[in-house]
Amino acid sequence: MNALESQGLVELAGRDDRAELSALEGRPVRWAARLTPYGYDTLTYGCSRPRAEPPPGEAAPDRQLVELIPSQMAALRAFVGLTGQLRAPPADGLAEQVRTASCDHGIKRWRLYLTQKQMNSVAYGLWLHRMTGSAAEANRFAREYGVVHSPARDSGERPLTARGGAGVGERG
Repeated sequence: MNALESQGLVELAGRDDRAELSALEGRPVRWAARLTPYGYDTLTYGCSRPRAEPPPGEAAPDRQLVELIPSQMAALRAFVGLTGQLRAPPADGLAEQVRTASCDHGIKRWRLYLTQKQMNSVAYGLWLHRMTGSAAEANRFAREYGVVHSPARDSGERPLTARGGAGVGERG
């Protein structure tokens, strides 16, 4: 409770309030707390926030659970944030998966449920991240899920000229 109080989410009852509660309960009340407006709003928001997890018993057979470390998720957010500017944009539905991803704070992983096309798209986004900075995120994704993007091995599944003109790997 002390941690919640220090974050302004609950207010601990004082001596007078605990005495009144003890009289109502007919037994000693050693501690009590009530939600602050911030605590109430936090619970309300938490219950309404969209989640990436499919409802129990309704997990789509074409989706795989993918758990990303924070740096991978940051790179993926940057990738989907460029959707309107890229010639090979993220796969359909990937931006929504990123937006609704939940974080398992115990293991510090972002959880997404992705189709194979979306996983290939994540590999492409992490490849872009590799080309402009760090290879660690793409390497980890390749190790954990066996999905690697390589322009030399591109299967042609990705539309290379999504906005017209010469695309990646094409000559204008």
